[in-house]
Amino acid sequence: MRLAIIGTRGVPARYGGFETMAAELSSRLAKRGHDVTVYCRAMDGSDGAEELAGDGTWNGVRRIVLPSLGHKYLETVSHTFLSAVDATRRQFDAALLCNAANAFVLPILRMARIPVAINVDGIERKRRKWNALGRAVYTAGEALSVSFADQVIADAGVIASYYRQNYAASPLTIPYGSEFPAESDSDVLERLQLHARNYILYVSRFEPENNPLEVIRSYETLRASGVDAPPLLMVGKGLYAHDLVTELESHRSKHVLIPGAIYGRDYRTLQRNALIYIQATEVGGTHPALIEAMASGGAVLAHETPENREVGGDAIGYFQLRPRETLSRLLREWIADPALREAFRARGRQRAETYYSWDQVTNAYEALFARLSAR
Repeated sequence: MRLAIIGTRGVPARYGGFETMAAELSSRLAKRGHDVTVYCRAMDGSDGAEELAGDGTWNGVRRIVLPSLGHKYLETVSHTFLSAVDATRRQFDAALLCNAANAFVLPILRMARIPVAINVDGIERKRRKWNALGRAVYTAGEALSVSFADQVIADAGVIASYYRQNYAASPLTIPYGSEFPAESDSDVLERLQLHARNYILYVSRFEPENNPLEVIRSYETLRASGVDAPPLLMVGKGLYAHDLVTELESHRSKHVLIPGAIYGRDYRTLQRNALIYIQATEVGGTHPALIEAMASGGAVLAHETPENREVGGDAIGYFQLRPRETLSRLLREWIADPALREAFRARGRQRAETYYSWDQVTNAYEALFARLSAR
């Protein structure tokens, strides 16, 4: 099949969950013999450029790079609009559109007779970064997704239930995968002057609803109570939350490390070797970093949300940030109890292996695309 993935920053993955999914899914579909195109935005600096083949492809996946407007409210939609227009000139058998905010291009693709599934992500209008207009766009996107897509996809049962209850839709639930390749560790620990199983890891975009500042404050509360906690490694970057990033930087110290965004083998090395992994997101469905932490054998603490509960089950620990912060207490308990951490590590790895396989995810998307292209 000739397939397209539209609405992400592209491949190789250098941003968030959709990019991880686009990379894992497209490369696996290409290995299965499908002709796969991923629409990409221009790379900043050298991020990922060294991974491209001489013809600009990546792992057998065709990359079409198009411009976008560099503005928080316009970057995604401007790039997706250009991608959809370009797609109408190509004979795709099916397309995957990512993000409900991009649903406005569904009529364009439908007029071109391209069957489209849309992965709506979480309930994105709840993100604190959006103003009233941004929330209205996402609300409209939810309705457009149900009205114009051939299939709505949710990455978690909680999100599927939301669409069933609010739009009488019939979403298909396909989660993310979590496998780590067999590989040796990189030298990232040495470069960051860290030691295996002697740091606490947080990985996420620096945005308000991902609570990076709250995590740092909880950690500082822990240290202020007299606990000699290992360093806190805050991995991520914030493209548009400039005030938040400035405040995060004010907490940088020998105990709070903020190295920026880290990808690929370095990222996987950090996941495998963390003492404790913290997932503090409060919006979204299945978060790839969470299941990757479980798959790596991590001892995981996650913000208590229905989505995180669905993913983690009894294999991870849960904390609250509001109205009463409990993260510092749980960190104290987990740091002091190696047997407790090891029990959660084993349960987390088993749960990831059972429920979150990229090959199973690819099977589900491949079957969906076959069904759509046969219409």
